[in-house]
Amino acid sequence: MIAYPIAQIATERFSRPEVPPTMSSRWADDQLHRKAKKEGYRSRAAYKFHEIQRRYHLVRRDDNVIDLGAAPGSWLQVIRSLTDGMVMGIDLNYIPPLDGVRLLTGDFSSPEITSRVHAEVPVVNVVVCDAAPKLSGNHSYDQARAIAIGEEALRFTHQLLKRGGNFVVKSFQGDMFDQLVGKVREKFLAVHLFRPNSTRKGSSEIYIIAKNYRG
Repeated sequence: MIAYPIAQIATERFSRPEVPPTMSSRWADDQLHRKAKKEGYRSRAAYKFHEIQRRYHLVRRDDNVIDLGAAPGSWLQVIRSLTDGMVMGIDLNYIPPLDGVRLLTGDFSSPEITSRVHAEVPVVNVVVCDAAPKLSGNHSYDQARAIAIGEEALRFTHQLLKRGGNFVVKSFQGDMFDQLVGKVREKFLAVHLFRPNSTRKGSSEIYIIAKNYRG
């Protein structure tokens, strides 16, 4: 695999439509966007985490949770409502403040950020990552960059996650996806692939859900 420096990858959410959206799918997207705004979420991505949590129960009431590539903060909003533990969000981009959430601006793959997280959150129970690269228009290049983000998130998790902890990372089906899933399986006892109903139609987006870290 081609290695791309993670510091050069902007961690903002996006979906990559592979077919032109239909009128009905655009209407559904608009509905979710309006619903998110009405309910106070920063983006429609909040409903993806709600679906993940309902199905896999990743976050428990006393868990400490780290969100990688957390901007604009919709997953942090949901996570904050699920746990009384510490919640931290990390992103290259500025994240507007959220009550009860510790925010760091920086590259989550850097040793400096890893050290700061370890100092502030000695026990990490859950790591989540909904980050993805900006599109260049070159599918192979974009796919490699998406996989690189997933591998960096897994590396971060391996350094800090408590044994028995949980992990979720967004990826995209295509070249090298199976390799990433295989690496996750090496470190967790249970691994599932999940596509939320709130995912945009035509997107190759998929989530790797990993439970019970081997340590």
